[in-house]
Amino acid sequence: MAREKQAEKPTRWVWKLENKRKNPKPEIKSRIPEIKPKHNKYCNRAVTESSMSVESKNELYIVGLGPGARQKMTQEAIDVVEACEVIAGYKVYIELLKPYYPDKEYLVNGMRQEVERCRLALETAASGKKTALVCSGDAGVYGMAGITLELAAEFPEVDVHVIPGVTAALSGAALLGAPLGHDFAVISLSDLLTPWELIERRLAAAAEGDFAICLYNPSSHKRHDYLQKACQILLQKKSGDTVCGITRNIGRDGEEKRILTLGELLETQVDMFTTVFIGNSQTRKVGDAMVTPRGYRRDNT
Repeated sequence: MAREKQAEKPTRWVWKLENKRKNPKPEIKSRIPEIKPKHNKYCNRAVTESSMSVESKNELYIVGLGPGARQKMTQEAIDVVEACEVIAGYKVYIELLKPYYPDKEYLVNGMRQEVERCRLALETAASGKKTALVCSGDAGVYGMAGITLELAAEFPEVDVHVIPGVTAALSGAALLGAPLGHDFAVISLSDLLTPWELIERRLAAAAEGDFAICLYNPSSHKRHDYLQKACQILLQKKSGDTVCGITRNIGRDGEEKRILTLGELLETQVDMFTTVFIGNSQTRKVGDAMVTPRGYRRDNT
C-alpha cells in the first residue's frame, strides 16, 4: 500500500503542473504609477522622479489673445499665460485676463505707450522672471511682435518667442460667414503710424485688383469720417451694391454683426471696436451669411 501511495504522488504533481500551464496567473503589473512631465511645455521644469530642475532661462513670450473671450484663445496661448509669472499689456487686455489669473504679477500701461511696454517686458524677462507680453488678435498683425523683436537686440540674454492668436480678420469673418474665401487685403485706416496718402493708395490698389478687403481701425474720436473717405475711394472701382459686412466686439459682450451694401456702408457710423469687410465683385449674401466664392466652376449639369 505504501508503494502504491508513493506511485500516486508523481501523478498528482504532474497534474498540478499541467493545470498551471493551462491556467497561468495573470501578469502582476506595478502599482506605482508612471510619473510623466506636466502637459504644459512652457514650464521651466517637469517634475519627475529623476529630474527636479533644469537650467533657468530668461524668456519673454509675445502672446496674441485672439478677439477677447478666453475660449477663443489658442491652447498654446493659454499654456504660456498659465506658465508665466508676469503678464504685461495694455490695460483693456489685462482686465480680460485678471479674472482667470488673479495671482499673476501684472505690468499695465495705456494706449500709445507700446515702446515703453515692450521695453519693460524685456527688462522683466532679463531679471529672470518668465514674462508674457499680451495683445489682442495676433501678436504679429498690428501687434507687439515687431516692436519687441526690434528692441530685443538690446537684450541678447532674453529668448523671445512669438505665440500666434486669432486676428480680427479671421474671427470677424467667421462671424459673418466666409467673406474672405478668395484673395483679400487687410488695411488699417489708422494714420497714427502710416500717412493717410499711403493708405489711400493701398485702398485704391485693392479696389483695382478686385480684392475682398478687411479694414482694421475704421474709426475713432479723431478719425470719425475715415471710413466714409475709404468708401468713397472704393466706390471709384467697386459697385455701390457690393456686399459688405461689419462686426463689433467680436468674442465679447455686445457682439454684433450686420451685412449691408457698400453704398449703405458709406452712410454708416462705426467705432474702434468694429472690423469692416468689403466683398469683391463675386461676393454675395447667402441666407444670413456673407460669402466670397473661392472660384470653383459649378457646371449646371
